[in-house]
Amino acid sequence: MDYLIPYGLDWLNLLIRWLHIITGIAWIGASFYFVWLDNTIRPPQPGSDLEKKGVSGELWAVHGGGFYNPQKYLVAPAELPKELHWFKWEAYSTWLTGFALLFVVYYFNAQAMMVDRAIADLTSLQSVGIGLGSLLVGWTVYDLLCRSPLGKHDLAMGVVMWCFLVASAWVLTHFLSGRAAYIHIGAMIGTMMVGNVLMLIIPGQRKMVNAMLAGQKPDPIHGIKAKQRSVHNNYFTLPVLFIMISNHFAMTYRHPQGWLVLGVIMAAGAVIRHFFNLRHKGRTEWKYPLAGAALLAVLMVLLAPPKPAAAAAVPFAHVQQIVQQRCVACHSQHPIQAGFSAPPLGFALDTPDQIAQGAQKINQQVVQLKAMPLANLTNMTDAERAALGAWFAAGAKTE
Repeated sequence: MDYLIPYGLDWLNLLIRWLHIITGIAWIGASFYFVWLDNTIRPPQPGSDLEKKGVSGELWAVHGGGFYNPQKYLVAPAELPKELHWFKWEAYSTWLTGFALLFVVYYFNAQAMMVDRAIADLTSLQSVGIGLGSLLVGWTVYDLLCRSPLGKHDLAMGVVMWCFLVASAWVLTHFLSGRAAYIHIGAMIGTMMVGNVLMLIIPGQRKMVNAMLAGQKPDPIHGIKAKQRSVHNNYFTLPVLFIMISNHFAMTYRHPQGWLVLGVIMAAGAVIRHFFNLRHKGRTEWKYPLAGAALLAVLMVLLAPPKPAAAAAVPFAHVQQIVQQRCVACHSQHPIQAGFSAPPLGFALDTPDQIAQGAQKINQQVVQLKAMPLANLTNMTDAERAALGAWFAAGAKTE
């Protein structure tokens, strides 16, 4: 029955990843909507009934064939409504499924997914400990910064947090594989986001509700603090979404300065998000998306691979020997590498035709980025990578 374990893990990976995406869409969608709502509502007319009721803003919207008139109270309505909708399980479910996915994909196969002996010769337990520790350190530092005097200055807080995340990425890339370092920065940000909901936003809202139930006037400070953390979550969103898909783009996490690459991409995501937040308020400032696009354009140029040097032709028999020895343990219709029940991404290299069809991907992932073999489990040498590159440059022929 042991042979079914990788197959079962594949299904577990699939189902948890699917659920993670579903709950993530629900959480991010609600976050985007309420930030848009806060930035778009307009104050009522002076002396109007709405102002007398304590409404600080409202708007009219049409969607799905109906009209909506959401209103926001300055602190709280005069009476607590009988039915009150809370937004919390979207956040909790997203983090729980993401944490489960971290275990299934990375922690259960740490030697392949987290350890890179060219960086640090760690045991599986050590690498997992570093990963889990980063989540705890990340939340603790972020929460302390928010509660410090720095937390009262949004721009300064944002710059310091960016520096902290880039520094964290630098540290992690000196212990874990680039791919694992990236995903743990994403998990760190996700933990900060759900921590905001669990530790501050929801408790603050409960205090306001409890005050109303006790016939007291709610303290507005709870709403102010919750709004600040909610805005932080909004700016975290685009960077963490990139990190969720970064495992498909080894040109970023495999770069020698992958930590800095991630920092630039996170900065671009934050300034682009700032553009939309300002636009909701009626301010269209194109300098922000242009700055984000410029950062990404510069990064694209700097990461471009160099032109390969001319090399002697390499016979296909030698190429096939390298592929058979170093690649087909995973990339085969029947993988023998532990943890795989099918070739990753359906990319098999059993036959000459399959090798020829996959030549471009081999050149990119194996030669240029050195992202494969995964964690170099099969000990591919630089000479073998050079031979594959020369074969590709000569036309990737199989005769």
